[in-house]
Amino acid sequence: MKKIFYSFLFLLLMTISTTGFSQYKTDKKLEKQLRELLDKFHGTAGVYVRNLKTGKEAAINADTIFPTASIVKIPILVGVFKKINEGDYTYHQSFTYRDSIARGGSGLMQFFKDSTPTDLRTMVSLMLAHSDNTAAVWCEKLAGGGTEINSWLKDNGFKYTRVNARTAGREQENKEYGWGQTTPREMANLLTMIREKKVVSPAASEIMYRALTKAFWDEYALSQIPPYVQAASKQGMVNDSRSEAVLVNAPHGDYVFYIATKNNQDQRWVTDNEAWQLARDVSALLWNYFEPHYGWKPAEGVENYRQ
Repeated sequence: MKKIFYSFLFLLLMTISTTGFSQYKTDKKLEKQLRELLDKFHGTAGVYVRNLKTGKEAAINADTIFPTASIVKIPILVGVFKKINEGDYTYHQSFTYRDSIARGGSGLMQFFKDSTPTDLRTMVSLMLAHSDNTAAVWCEKLAGGGTEINSWLKDNGFKYTRVNARTAGREQENKEYGWGQTTPREMANLLTMIREKKVVSPAASEIMYRALTKAFWDEYALSQIPPYVQAASKQGMVNDSRSEAVLVNAPHGDYVFYIATKNNQDQRWVTDNEAWQLARDVSALLWNYFEPHYGWKPAEGVENYRQ
């Protein structure tokens, strides 16, 4: 009888894991408020939120696949630290920049002079803080490329989060989603795992998390969090997709969220772009929901300092 019970329990747990049934309790009030924001968006929007203290979550299109754009740099970060942990590199290992690896778009490294000395720590910092594409492609290569990074993701329970660019067998996904793909739930879970020291090693997780708290791109979701409250984050932006991953070390308990968009009608690169404003609105809602008595709001005129 006991054997039958445990067999049934195992099958039940397997069913729960494969159907995506969450182990967390839904915060219906928060989910309703978030849905009111997302329903107005002209495109496809998804969000996943979890209060790490209470375990309550809110999810809208949380298991829908979205382009990561530069948020793929979080899995690349994990791949780099896996190599460091295995002894292939050291965090301060020296390298020499070559013009041949330059990539356009965001970042500073593309403007380095050929033969400029640098190190792995600088690459990681530029990749995350300034979303440096040159540093990120270099880090991706050092991590073993998309195939090796994706292997780690698969082995650690990530079904949809993948590196697509420069990855054999993922040409169609690269065409559809670009450099990388993820779901709001999965990327929020990866950021949470880093916060909880469960990625690569406790020491590696701690250094990764510290690096993720230094974002230059703070005009979107981060602008709705007090500047003296720490948050780890990564932003991803292309014309028709703007997304953001944030974990806030709030006074009354950490919370994590991922706001994702795609098929955006508004593709302008201006401060009031609809997707960027949605990220601000979601972030403001969450801050005031979890910290209702904190008594902070952005200073009057701060919007004049945005892009």
